[in-house]
Amino acid sequence: MDRHLSQFAGRIGHLREEGAYAVLAQAQELEAKGRDIIHLEIGQPDFQTFPNISLAGMGAIANGQTRYNPPAGVPALRAAIAQDAGERRSITIKPEQVIIGPGAKPLIYFPVMALVEPGDEVIYPDPGFPSYSAIIQLAGGVPVPVPLLEENGFSFDLNALDEKTNSRTRLIILNSPSNPTGCIIPPDDLAHILRTAERNDCWVLSDEIYMRLVYGEEPAVSIAALPGARRRTIVMDGFSKTYAMTGWRLGFGIMPESLAEKVGLLLTHSVGCTATFTQIAGIEALTGPQEQVDAVRAEYQKRRDLIIAGLNAIPGVTCQTPQGAFYAFPNTKGFGLSSSELSDYLLNEAGVAVLPGTAFGKYGEGYLRLCYSSSTEQIERALERTAGALARL
Repeated sequence: MDRHLSQFAGRIGHLREEGAYAVLAQAQELEAKGRDIIHLEIGQPDFQTFPNISLAGMGAIANGQTRYNPPAGVPALRAAIAQDAGERRSITIKPEQVIIGPGAKPLIYFPVMALVEPGDEVIYPDPGFPSYSAIIQLAGGVPVPVPLLEENGFSFDLNALDEKTNSRTRLIILNSPSNPTGCIIPPDDLAHILRTAERNDCWVLSDEIYMRLVYGEEPAVSIAALPGARRRTIVMDGFSKTYAMTGWRLGFGIMPESLAEKVGLLLTHSVGCTATFTQIAGIEALTGPQEQVDAVRAEYQKRRDLIIAGLNAIPGVTCQTPQGAFYAFPNTKGFGLSSSELSDYLLNEAGVAVLPGTAFGKYGEGYLRLCYSSSTEQIERALERTAGALARL
């Protein structure tokens, strides 16, 4: 009997702890022993949720909006997202194409579950968000990583994409702006990716959670805005990064109506629905003042410029300037240590918690990920400690 109790389904055998949480646990163990640790490992805004959004959510609770709602989402929020997301991407979106989830991850997980049969291949970026590979395997699919090349601004290796895409490819996953590199996929590359998807008759899932955190005059382009893309494209986005709402768990997907219906059923039989008061807060986020978003983005740009200049001033380190998100992805290959060894060294010797590039896939070897959503004071202290520790190698 005990033998059966200790056995688990094979479909979860590949699951591992996400790298950011593993490093956070190590850092917290050191802090419990009295060490001063600077946290650059967790990808989370250090700002509080904007007051008008929090007040809307609290008001909804006070008004009794704490009951079940339609699994696909509150109609008013679906309509607000269709309007806002459509205007930002220069496309027309119907509310019926919008599905709300408790966080953005379900809007990766459920479309993959709805589309991918066992043995189907799914293209995804490497280095990339680790949940991509995990979700593909949970669906019984075959993860096919395509490298993001530093010499190509960390956009897709298009030659590798073409070589790895075939009749077995069911889905191509994109992330622009990217975690962990901060890169934005150029429009010409997006057009190439779309042609590849059309040639192989497969879907595209575009993770656009950092779409509002772009630095410079030109916004990031969504592949959904390209001619002919809508019929095969799923856009995933959410409120966590833009509005500092990580703990509210509010995300959304935009997809063809036929797929939206199936994803809605998966929500019905899993999470049921997303909290109503969270969705009311989301409506306020979209329809309320946006100056706060602009102010936060400007602050992130200052922090980006500070950390990139500081990293490039360290002998042996080079780092491209990210175009979006809030991550730096420096090249540290010159130190002769693996990414994991170097991140462990910085944590234990310098008290700076960063992630190894291999937490995002094998092509992340030779890089580290630093999150610059911390204060400028913390970034300056982290740079000083990092420079001192690396000088001793």
